[in-house]
Amino acid sequence: MPENVIIIGSGPAGWAAAIYTARANLNPLVLEGDGTSEKNRQQGTIPLGQLSLTLEVENYPGFPNGDTRAYLKSALPEEALPYWVQANKPQPSHGINGPELMELMRQQAKNFGTRIESKDVVKVDFSKRPFKLTTHDDQVYEAQSVIIATGARANYLGLPSEDRFKNRGVSACAVCDGALPRFRNKPLLVVGGGDTAVEEANYLTKFASEVTMLIRRDVLRASKIMQKRAFDNPKIKIRYHSVLEEVLGDDKNGVTAIRIKNVQTNALEDYACSGLFLAIGHTPNTGFLDGQITLNPQGYIQWTTVARTYTNVEGVFAAGDVADDYYRQAISAAGTGCMAALDAERYLAHHGLI
Repeated sequence: MPENVIIIGSGPAGWAAAIYTARANLNPLVLEGDGTSEKNRQQGTIPLGQLSLTLEVENYPGFPNGDTRAYLKSALPEEALPYWVQANKPQPSHGINGPELMELMRQQAKNFGTRIESKDVVKVDFSKRPFKLTTHDDQVYEAQSVIIATGARANYLGLPSEDRFKNRGVSACAVCDGALPRFRNKPLLVVGGGDTAVEEANYLTKFASEVTMLIRRDVLRASKIMQKRAFDNPKIKIRYHSVLEEVLGDDKNGVTAIRIKNVQTNALEDYACSGLFLAIGHTPNTGFLDGQITLNPQGYIQWTTVARTYTNVEGVFAAGDVADDYYRQAISAAGTGCMAALDAERYLAHHGLI
């Protein structure tokens, strides 16, 4: 028998969709991704989404402050507890952090009967119903409805030193991380020259002592109005003809400096700073769809109806960052996960499938 609903992905959108469909007695199946895949590790597409790579989360409602250790021990099975809780080590952050929040969402979905399999979907057939999904181990699943919540991965430069200091001074989201104590009243650096980079730099000036933008060329790619905002902000400095050569730091302090290369002279310079923010775009995780779902010009799934999670294929819905090239926040992803669940339930009911 085909599944009522299969949810592909396991970030905030996926777990919110699972919670709502499970409470509606749809018996959802979540294909959360293959946690043993080296490819997933390298590109940041491991199960539990981007938040599982974020140690400090200060802007998700409901976790204002305090040591969550006692609550985690009561809410999660022992095998799901973060290692610092199991070992009774000092907590990496106050309030809540990414891995903890995602484990709590996952457990909440399980509590309502969600079934979970740790598999990557590598192929889909949306040409007829029931839909067919093929996973990396060649197993084929059938579903009356599908919710795609595979997210989008931030683009990085691919430097080994950059990878070493991710979440310890290297970030791809100023809104997510800019207010953290490690960045306050410290010099920060932004790589990128488009509108997003200027937005990130402007946002960071609320907290940083100064923000330096690193630009490979001799001009910003940003729109004229965004360029003006950068030029008019006294806290923003722009270094042209410059690229990131290496991230410098240590295990205790994280990022302490950035090695910059001048592309005209090849001269190297170490710039002391406490944080590096990459603003060179995101890549939505849609490759497995093989053109069967309509994407927007930026490669994100395109909703076909305003304020609905409908795709161009009836019965297939999209939620979270895979369909959001603008907000990209955990709370907005979770909200659209709820929407997709309600849309799927109504679709199944309308067609007499439940």
